[in-house]
Parts: sequence; C-alpha cells; structure tokens
Amino acid sequence: MPIPPRNRRTSRTAVAALGAAGLVAMCAAAPTAFADEPAPELVLGDVAPIEGVQPGTSFDPPLVVANKGTKAVDKVWVSYSVTRGLDYAEIPSNCEAHQVPSYDEMTEKSNVVCAFDQALEPGVLYEPKKPLAIKALDRALNDDLRMTVRDYYPDLDEAATTPVAGTAPAVELVERAAGGEATKDFADIPVTTVNKADYEVTGADLKGAVGDTVTLKAKFKNAGPAWVLTREGDPLVEVLITPPAGTSVVKPDGFCEAKGKALSCGTSQRWVDEGGGETYTIKLKIDKEVAGAKGSVALSTEDRPFDPDKTNDKAEISLDVTGGGSTGSPGSTDSSGGSSSSGGNDPTTNNAHLAETGSSSPALPLALGAAAAVAVGAGSLFAVRRRRAQHTS
Repeated sequence: MPIPPRNRRTSRTAVAALGAAGLVAMCAAAPTAFADEPAPELVLGDVAPIEGVQPGTSFDPPLVVANKGTKAVDKVWVSYSVTRGLDYAEIPSNCEAHQVPSYDEMTEKSNVVCAFDQALEPGVLYEPKKPLAIKALDRALNDDLRMTVRDYYPDLDEAATTPVAGTAPAVELVERAAGGEATKDFADIPVTTVNKADYEVTGADLKGAVGDTVTLKAKFKNAGPAWVLTREGDPLVEVLITPPAGTSVVKPDGFCEAKGKALSCGTSQRWVDEGGGETYTIKLKIDKEVAGAKGSVALSTEDRPFDPDKTNDKAEISLDVTGGGSTGSPGSTDSSGGSSSSGGNDPTTNNAHLAETGSSSPALPLALGAAAAVAVGAGSLFAVRRRRAQHTS
C-alpha cells in the first residue's frame, strides 16, 4: 500500500518561504511554539561487517532501533539500500521498493523503505518481529548495505524509479532486551560473499608498412561470475600496455598515461560488472622494422584473492611489418613532401615517441569523449565526474 509522505523538511521550507518579516511576526506571537516540541532522536544499533555469505543464500541484518529522545515518536521509517550483488528475499506490505541506476561515480542501488505506524518510547530498544531478509546473488562479492531510521518519509534520489509496495505480510517492531550500543541514525555494513571473478586481458595482431599508423585495441574484461566493487582505499586494477619495439604512440586512449615504455591504463569506475571491462584504443605509428618485436597487455600484480587464475593476466601484441627501413626523425620530410613537426606545442607530436624512448614526461594527453579528464596515479580512476550524494535519507 502507498506510504504517505510526512517530510518535516518540507514544512521547514514552507516556513522559510514566509520571509524574514513573516517569521519574526510568527515568533513574536508564539515565542515558545518551537521550544515546546523537543526534537526526536532515533538511532540504530551498531552492526559488524557481514562475511562468509554464500551466493544464493539469505541473511538477516541485525536491525535495532532506539529512541534516545525525551518523548515517544508516533511513527518511524526504516530504509535499506544494497549494491547490485544483493537483493531482498521478500518485501513486506508496509514497505516500498525502488531502484536507483548507476550515475556519476555511484553504483546502482536497490532500496526499500519500511513504515512502522507505532509509537517508540524513549529508552526502549526495538527490532523487527521478522527481519528483512537479504539475499546474495550469483554475482555477489564485495557489497554494501546501508540502513537508516527517520521520523519522516525520506527523500528519494532524483533518479529513483517509482516505489512499489511489497506483497509479503506486514512486519512490526517489537521490544527487545537491552544490549549493544546505538549512536547514529544510519549504519553502513560491508557484506562479503565467498565468490570469484576472473580478470583477463586480450592482446592484438597488428600489420602494416613502415610509416603506417595502425590501431591497437587492447581489452580488459571481468569474466565473472562476480562483479567487483573496489572499496575506498583499495587499489584499482591497472592494465599495462607495452607497444612493440619500433613503434611510437601517436594517440593514447583516454584512460591511459605514459609509464616508462608502457602505458598505464585504468578503468572508468571503481567497480567492474561481470562481463564488463574496458577496450583501450591506441594509435601506433610503425617507425621501423624490428625483427621479432612483440608488445604485451598485462594486469598489474597486486594481490587479488578473488581471482586465482593468473593464466590470462597477460597477452601478446604481435606486429607484422610489411616493409623494411625506418621513417625519418621528427622534423624530416614526410611522405607527402611537407616538413613534419619537430615538437613545439603540439601535445600529440610531443608524445608520439614516448613508448619507444621510454620517456614518461611530458604526460600523454588524456581525453574521454568531449569531456576533459585528469590523469591521476597508476591504478586510479582516470575520469573526472561530478559527485552527487546517493542516499535514501
């Protein structure tokens, strides 16, 4: 059934709309109107990280609600939010479910808001008579669960889908024995599932004559079955692309920067969906023929316990040069008879030979579509995106 909004923040906005003069007049007429109504203080019990979950099974998050205020609260709303490796076993009829798709640097979320139309007395601990069971999907690995409590219907994300009421029997809060500590109105709980994800890379077979510019498409993929969410502080995956000897980089991919004779490439987000990944498109110029020259695509070597298969962490880049000799050095006459650039302020020319010389400065130009991006350290996120908070509160 629909849950009617009771958003106290809306009423505050309405008060602000009265203007300074109207607010002063209202306060003068009723100087104790706000002081007579103490603010409620609802908090949740602390929850430890949840570990060792098996794909396809469910668990009950330990929800404890306390009223630390001085008067009873006549109605509360508890919200749940989970990342894409988790879902809900069933949703009670006094709850509504909605989804928020991925945007900016936020993962997609599945959210549930439950209304408990009952009074919560000060100093009493409450818990659901039947916990809201959460299940781990086949793609679960590292996920996040957030629970919040409010005395009003929470604002929904502007990208949220239309809420849909649950169909399972309604659930109420019941008193529970004292114990534990309740200090905040939200709880963020890491959920770890016993699962694997196979990171793999794919090389390429290149062919061309000396002087040609060829396109290298190197691939990084998460073959699953789990998606991988990198938590704050953990290193992001780094893909190292080393072009074959005798070639130089004319145009790098937007997620790559120079690192010695290689290119260090990152990912567009701090997570990689199962079946997802990146394709790095790099323009290489064949400067000269080097017998047996080969390049490589390789994953960085930091520990990834979820990925025990290392056989596909490196792939070869072959180069078949159909003509011998070498091209002229920068500043020489090109094939059209004109004089090629000797450097100057053209960043593409300045960086054209970094891969062959091993120089890592100046930095390779970065671009992602029409938007500007900033290159950060190896294994970091190579895209600047505006941040917006995605909360159920």
